[in-house]
This record gives sequence, structure tokens and C-alpha cells, in this order.
Amino acid sequence: MERKIRVVMAKLGLDIHWRGVYLVSQFLKDSGMDVIYLGNKFPEQIVEAAVEEDADVIGLSTLGGNHLSLGPKVVQLLKDRGTEHIKVFMGGVMAPKDALLLEQKHGIEKVYLPDTPMQVIVDGIKSTISLQESEGFRDKLSMVMS
Repeated sequence: MERKIRVVMAKLGLDIHWRGVYLVSQFLKDSGMDVIYLGNKFPEQIVEAAVEEDADVIGLSTLGGNHLSLGPKVVQLLKDRGTEHIKVFMGGVMAPKDALLLEQKHGIEKVYLPDTPMQVIVDGIKSTISLQESEGFRDKLSMVMS
């Protein structure tokens, strides 16, 4: 039996807008993923929960303008712990240039802006984890072959 993708979902900081993250969490569950919804948390708490839950993905929701400071902090904390295999996705309202900056310079795997179809989010997570698993398999195979 194939292991389900495990996703830890959280609101960044003190952001009070909960409806979007709740709907995305429910849709991810309906698509067959295990989802752990944390509610409002700060980066240290999010990373700790993701490690404890053996997560494949962290999903961050932000509407409060803290995306350029707290999002990259989550990525850095994962690196500091040696758990950068946990991929970070983010969704929320922000300038498109901020979304590109987060993806290109701050290690966020993908940023989903408003009106992104739910299936695009599901497919993005599944393809990222599938690629990561196939790369891990190739690495193990090369170690065995050498």
C-alpha cells in the first residue's frame, strides 16, 4: 500500500483569515492526502510539527503581509534541522512579484495566488512529491550499484 502524502497546514503568525486555508485543507484531504491543520502558528512551531508528523509538505497561508519574513524563515529552519526534504508551499494574497521572489530566492516550492483552481494545487503537490521520491530512488540505486 502506498503511503499517503502528509501535509501540515498552518496560518502564518497572527493572520486571522481562516476560510481559504480551511477549504484547501479539506480539498487536500478529499484528494487522498493526510492533512494536519495547525491553525495560527509561528515558523518554529510549524517546523516542529512538520518534523513530528513526518510531513512531506508544509502548506502556509498568509493574508497578513508577513509572507516575505515568515515564509523564508520556515524554509531556513528546515535547512537548519537538515529536513529540507520537506517542501514548503504557500498560498494567499500578495503581489505577484513577491510570489516570484519567494519561489526563486527564498526556497518556497510554489506560491498559489487567489483564484488558483484547487486541482492545480493538488497536482502541484503530487508532482513535487512524486519527483522527489523518484530522485530518492535513483540516489539509493546509485549507492547500491557503486
